[in-house]
Amino acid sequence: MKRNYYIVALIMLSFFVISFLTNVIGALNPDFIKGFNLSLTLAAFLPFAFFIAYGLVSIPTGILLEKYKEKKIMIAGFVVAFFGSLLLAMVHNYLSAIISLFLIGSGMAMLQVVINPLLRTSGGEENYAFNSVLAQLIFGAASFVSPMVYSYFALHLNDNGGTGFMTFFHTIVPSNLPWISLYWIFSVISLLMILIIRFSKFPVVELKEDEEVGSISTHLMLFKRPVVILFFLGIFCYVGTEQGLNNTISLFLEKYHGYDSKTTGADSLAYFWGLMTLGGIVGLFLLKIMDSRKVLVAFSILAIISFATGLFGPGNIALIALPLVGFFASVMYPIIFSLALNSIDEHHGSFAGILVTAIIGGAVIPLIIGGIGDAISLRAGMFVLFITMGYILSIGIWARPLIVNKTIDLKKKAE
Repeated sequence: MKRNYYIVALIMLSFFVISFLTNVIGALNPDFIKGFNLSLTLAAFLPFAFFIAYGLVSIPTGILLEKYKEKKIMIAGFVVAFFGSLLLAMVHNYLSAIISLFLIGSGMAMLQVVINPLLRTSGGEENYAFNSVLAQLIFGAASFVSPMVYSYFALHLNDNGGTGFMTFFHTIVPSNLPWISLYWIFSVISLLMILIIRFSKFPVVELKEDEEVGSISTHLMLFKRPVVILFFLGIFCYVGTEQGLNNTISLFLEKYHGYDSKTTGADSLAYFWGLMTLGGIVGLFLLKIMDSRKVLVAFSILAIISFATGLFGPGNIALIALPLVGFFASVMYPIIFSLALNSIDEHHGSFAGILVTAIIGGAVIPLIIGGIGDAISLRAGMFVLFITMGYILSIGIWARPLIVNKTIDLKKKAE
């Protein structure tokens, strides 16, 4: 099929929007706690509501995709995200926040199921690896930008003498909840994406037999295989680690070192995602010269060391060490995912759906951290991340893929 550059660009824009709406939650966490007077456990139910949607929506969306196709599912995903964003923009309480984040998470899950096979078809199979990496870089860039956008609105919305759109937001956003302005922005972005997709012409996506989402019986059969469970736990632990850090870095720096969550905390979170993007670029080079399992082991050890340094070091060290975990975590998701798919010889479409469902780790782990944080301390709750990163480290030791990543023999090249 001829490459469709317009659809590729649309998919990249979708990746940016997904990341922008998803990863700002960590920066907002201290404001949720203060604005709604929440305990750490209640606050943890907010990302729980968002990420549990992946567990409930991903596989059903894959099944519906075969009937309704990509365009309708993408529009539906942004419609759901629009109403979720609009709800919290208009109704400012804890219950509306829970429902809002669940709806936004459902919309993002629907989009994630659609855009990967669509990218393969529109960009050409031979360019899929490159386009996937580009999409991850754009995803990381949006995660870097969103905390900074939050910081700008939180600091300047109530300034005197504001003009233009800031004056408009000042009239519709409560003065004690300036971060609510982001959900008006999310509503507008979702509405614009609905209109763009509505008037876009989509190619016909023909999934290979091995990429199709199988029946419920196929999924149940896969779950009986130990390797499927082990890699499900791997993705579960990775997303739990990522979101555990996303939801605690700013709060930790404020609670233990007195840094302002709206400025220094938000900046640190932005650096966490920015360094993750940079680490992904470095990881691409390393995967060309090293076995992916060795890269996973090395980066996991360095992530654990960096995390421990930030958790127990002084404030100026924590400002560097905690965001640096993002650099070392950058290779974990793609390596675990590829090792998983390369460890079975059939039903890759269904297995991929199961792995995407494991994103519920982003719901469960922050909840555990919050519960321990209320019972003991936030620092004690964050100890859970040593367990999740330790499991990820173990994957690099026990994984036995049927196909290993192709590497360049540098010694041969030098001869």
